[in-house]
Amino acid sequence: MENNPELPLLFQPLSIRDLTLKNRVVIAPMMQHAASKGLATSWHLVHLGKFALGGAGLVLTECTAVSPLGRIGKDDLGLWTDAQADALIPIVDFVHSNGAAIGVQLGHAGRKAGSMPLWDGGGMPLDPEYMASLAPDWRRIGPSAIAAATGWSVPDVMNSAAINRVVEEFRVAAFRAHRAGFDVVELHFGHGYLVASFLSPVSNKRQDDFGGDRDGRMRLALQIVTAVREVWPSTKPLFCRVSSVDGAVGGWNMEDTVVLAVELKKFGVDVIDCSSGGLSEQGAALPVARGLGFQVPFAHQVRNEANVLTQAVGMIVNGEQAEDILRSGSADLIAIGREALYDPYWALHAQTSICPDLTFRDWPLPHGVWLAKRHVSLQDALANDSTLNRSN
Repeated sequence: MENNPELPLLFQPLSIRDLTLKNRVVIAPMMQHAASKGLATSWHLVHLGKFALGGAGLVLTECTAVSPLGRIGKDDLGLWTDAQADALIPIVDFVHSNGAAIGVQLGHAGRKAGSMPLWDGGGMPLDPEYMASLAPDWRRIGPSAIAAATGWSVPDVMNSAAINRVVEEFRVAAFRAHRAGFDVVELHFGHGYLVASFLSPVSNKRQDDFGGDRDGRMRLALQIVTAVREVWPSTKPLFCRVSSVDGAVGGWNMEDTVVLAVELKKFGVDVIDCSSGGLSEQGAALPVARGLGFQVPFAHQVRNEANVLTQAVGMIVNGEQAEDILRSGSADLIAIGREALYDPYWALHAQTSICPDLTFRDWPLPHGVWLAKRHVSLQDALANDSTLNRSN
């Protein structure tokens, strides 16, 4: 797959290690809370499969727990058993058969484990007794005895054995991801979940090797990357999502993120997915309002100061905006989340908008042929009927 300089950057292929993405459109992880005991269901097949039909180059799963303790919600996807890996294989195969690559985001919720879906409490915490009734050992854990926010229970402080266990859980989950045929692993080190809580001086008050100065607080992240790279093939890309700023006063900031990105690259990470916030409900130190492309400056700074590929995400709504981000040198990949829920064919519609000569060329054949057949007659009909005020 060769670059065509006449194409917009958004639709030029990108090679990372031995993987070549057909374009720069990535479907961001989006929690679905639709798994059964961590097993993917037909919901996930349709949810993720439709984005492959819609023309994205890479489709990422929701945050997939590396252990039962690591679930954000009770119905999250998991990769702590072989059966869970097997349940994902049909989804991987479907996405591949429709021309897209697929990645799994691996994470551990830590002190933010056990929350309600947006439609059932808006991320409010589950009661610890209820969590224990669902799974005897399901509890919140973290670097220090500091609750995630008001109303959340204080996490159990992790000792060295617990830290080593989490590192091993990430390693084994990455091995299962490879066995299931995934092209990419993305490690979730943001949004206040376990690794993010170790990174931030607000939530990590340890005085051992995993706390104290920035190097100590980064230790867990780098140990996880090292363990994952032991089993994740050198031919396959490794992504990492970070909260570029964690949103807490005195918390993790952009200077920290650039330093972390440099180290992550040394340890085998290929792409930094630049998000923000999530450490607590406070959010007082977020430097920009949540407007269009509000996180793009984070991706730009990391890309240029850490010399690493970056993925921009957050309020990117159309192809023209995405192309401008790439052309400005702010990012190498564009992640689309909620906009893709609104329009699963976002990538193909963006292509039509900025490359009208390619209309329907890259659509799934059973769709594109019919749409192309209708296109000419529909344009004539629209031109001759002034009462119609809609596009094709």
